[in-house]
Amino acid sequence: MPCKLYVNSAVWSIRDRTLASHYRPPVKQVPSELAVEPQERPRRRSVDLWAASVGIAVINRTAHWPAWGRRWLARLLGALGWSVVSSRRRVTMANLRACFPDLDETSLRQLGQAVFRNLVRATIDHSVLWKGSRQDVERLVRIEGLERLTQLGNGPVIMLAPHFVGLDAGAVRLTVEISAVSIYARQSNPVWDRWLAHGRSRFMPQRLIARRGWDLRAAVRAMRDGLPFYYLPDIDGGASNSIFAPFMGVSTATLPMVSRLARMIGARVLMTVTEQTPDGYVLHVEAPWDNFPGASVEEDTERMNREIERWVRRLPDQYLWTHRRFKTRPPGAPPIY
Repeated sequence: MPCKLYVNSAVWSIRDRTLASHYRPPVKQVPSELAVEPQERPRRRSVDLWAASVGIAVINRTAHWPAWGRRWLARLLGALGWSVVSSRRRVTMANLRACFPDLDETSLRQLGQAVFRNLVRATIDHSVLWKGSRQDVERLVRIEGLERLTQLGNGPVIMLAPHFVGLDAGAVRLTVEISAVSIYARQSNPVWDRWLAHGRSRFMPQRLIARRGWDLRAAVRAMRDGLPFYYLPDIDGGASNSIFAPFMGVSTATLPMVSRLARMIGARVLMTVTEQTPDGYVLHVEAPWDNFPGASVEEDTERMNREIERWVRRLPDQYLWTHRRFKTRPPGAPPIY
C-alpha cells in the first residue's frame, strides 16, 4: 500500500549476510488494481538477486517466532548494521545533529543506534505482515481511532503517513479494514519488488499507482471515486517541486501537495502515524484537521511539518533518520551531508 516503503533503508542489515522466497496464497484472492505501466528494469547482477532472495527467506522464517525472538534478532542485526554500514550511520548522525543540537554526541549516538534497532525490527516484522493470517496481523497491529476515518464517508480524504518505522505495519493493517489508493514506487530489484507487491494487497483490494515524477492525477481520480489516499508527505522532491518550510529547526524542502490537493478537490486531511510498541504496533488515526486549507499554501505546508514534528519529538527513535531528508538546501545554506 505505501508509495515508497522504507524497507530499502533496512535491507543493508540482511542482504549481504543472508533462496527463493515462498509465499502463502494471499488472503484476498481478488487481485488489487495495479495501475502500473510496464517499464524496463535495469539488469541486475545475479548476486544482487540471490542476496535479496536469501534476505527474504530469512525474514519469512521469523513469521511464527515469538515477538521476543524477533526483537532479539533485531537487536543483533541492528547493532551489526550500525557497526558496518557506515554510509547510513553517517546520514543518521548528520540528521540527528541537525535536528537535536542540544544533545551531546553520546546521546546522539545512542539515539541513532536505537533507530537502527527499531528499523531492523520493523523489517523483520514484515514476516508476520506478509505471511501471517488476518488474525495475526490484527494482533500485531492495533488501530486507535479508525472511526475518525470511516465516519468521513466517501468524500476525498488524505491520510498523512510520515516515514516512521511502523509505516508498513499500519498500511497493511488498514488493508484489512478499507480499500485505499497509494503511490507505488517500484523497486529496481525484481525479487524485492515481487515480495513487496505481494504484501501490499493481501486483504481488501487496493489501487496502487506507479509513481511517475510528482504527477498525482491518478490519485486525484481515485479520491474522487471515494478511495482515501495513503500519502507519505515527508519526501525531498528537489528545489523545483518544493517550498522551504521549518522542520525540526531546519529549513526543509517540502512538497506542498497536501495543501494543493485540499484546495483543488476539498480533501479532508488527517494524520495516520504507526507507533512501534514493545509487543507490536499501534496505528493512531487522528481527527481531521480543522480550518484546512488555510490562508496560503506556505502556511499549510508549515502546519503539516509542525504536525509531523510533533510526532517525531514523541517518537524520536522511530523516525526514518537513515534517509537524506535534508538533501536539498536553501540557496547559500551549507550542506548537511
